[in-house]
Amino acid sequence: MKYLIAGLGNIGPDYVHTRHNIGFDVADALAKSLSTDFSSGKKVWVAEGKLKGRQVHIIKPTTYMNLSGEAIRYWLQELKIPKENLLVVTDDLALPFGTLRMKPSGGAAGHNGLTNIIEYLQTEQFARLRFGIGNNYPKGKQVDYVLGHWTTTESADLVPRVEIAVEMIKSFVSAGLALTMNTYNNK
Repeated sequence: MKYLIAGLGNIGPDYVHTRHNIGFDVADALAKSLSTDFSSGKKVWVAEGKLKGRQVHIIKPTTYMNLSGEAIRYWLQELKIPKENLLVVTDDLALPFGTLRMKPSGGAAGHNGLTNIIEYLQTEQFARLRFGIGNNYPKGKQVDYVLGHWTTTESADLVPRVEIAVEMIKSFVSAGLALTMNTYNNK
């Protein structure tokens, strides 16, 4: 069985370790936990590893966040991975900082990266792991907040939350979506 884990983010030094790039950071942590490294692939950075006999392909689209759909569709088709084995890791303004929620499907909720993925896949039926970044920003400053770096307090709490996100992804691959949601959501 093969799985595609897509961490969303933006390429380039200006975006490294920003709130919007938490998907990339989780993908990096997952790759490290599977003792694999990223290399350049078509429209992505790609890594692959094994987990309990399952092949795990991790991608970080290099198309920028809002154009992630084309890269994800390409790799699903190229690797012949069913959409049920796709998990998209993304930031979420609607969740308090550090909150982790796995969902089997859903709309984009104003997230342009998810909007693009839904357009390319022609479905909302794909799993996503939403990583809460909070919404502590002044009116009109959403873009600055999302593309900004973590506060000192957030940075201190980030590592354990990323570790739990990696546990959730591994559970998704080895135990399935339903059990993972029952075990981890609301914790």
